[in-house]
Amino acid sequence: MARDKNSEDYVGPIRRLLVGVLVLALLGLFLIWRIDSPRVERFRAAAIDKVVPSFDWAMAPVSGIANLIGNFQSYQQLSAQNQDLRRELQQMKAWKEAALQLEQENAKLLGLNNVRLDPQLTYVTGVVITDSGSPFRQSVLVNVGARDGIIDGWPTMDGIGLVGRIAGVGQGTSRVMLLSDTSSRIPVTIQPSGQKAILAGDNTLNPPLEFLENADLIRPGDRVVSSGDGGVFPADLLVGQVALGTDQRLRVRLAADYQRLEFLRVLRAPPHEEINDPGGLLTPETEFIGPAPINALEMADG
Repeated sequence: MARDKNSEDYVGPIRRLLVGVLVLALLGLFLIWRIDSPRVERFRAAAIDKVVPSFDWAMAPVSGIANLIGNFQSYQQLSAQNQDLRRELQQMKAWKEAALQLEQENAKLLGLNNVRLDPQLTYVTGVVITDSGSPFRQSVLVNVGARDGIIDGWPTMDGIGLVGRIAGVGQGTSRVMLLSDTSSRIPVTIQPSGQKAILAGDNTLNPPLEFLENADLIRPGDRVVSSGDGGVFPADLLVGQVALGTDQRLRVRLAADYQRLEFLRVLRAPPHEEINDPGGLLTPETEFIGPAPINALEMADG
């Protein structure tokens, strides 16, 4: 107990002494800071240069918290800007899709106006109103019919390539059988080899070539046009390009855009002359040019 009492006797005066020294130091610091004198100003500057850098470690948490708050505010601003940019990007995608559709529609319309065909061929442009196709039939309906002078069998194009032929005419609408239909068979010519073949539809966008004369003369990329044989289609209408299928068969990559058939040009094909008497193509009386025949009697007399 005596030791505790002696320690208390020492702690109290030392505490009061330290408090007094601290008060005197603070009072002196206040006086030094308030005295307006050049010497005191130099002393203050020197003290600040010595003391302030040593307190960087104490200011580090405060600076870190301030930087964290600033970064969080910047993150919020960036997040809001990112959301705005995402919305603008979605709008731009929608506008881009609309612009592409308008561009394709414009290109098709320009193609319908600028494609060079036989000057004897006139046409009627119709709009595809619906797709009447099925797994076993590939066809579309256009809004032109008998009132527009459409006749069954006329070819149709989309401004780039051959699409099919009219396979049914109503008063205001017509059905177009596409080249990809399984019932479609048209004679074609492969250029530049000049080989003849039959383009047979098989419900795909790359129908095969059948009845080739010499397949060795045909190369992928060769141009395929209608031959005009049989009076099915006018000659030299673009059909597509030769391609080698996965089944190693020669097929035709159709030039027409079957995925976006919006406008079709129905060609007014001139009627072909019907031949009822094949023998009439030959001249009934043909003048013989050459040595006269020798009579049998003259030979006997000789």
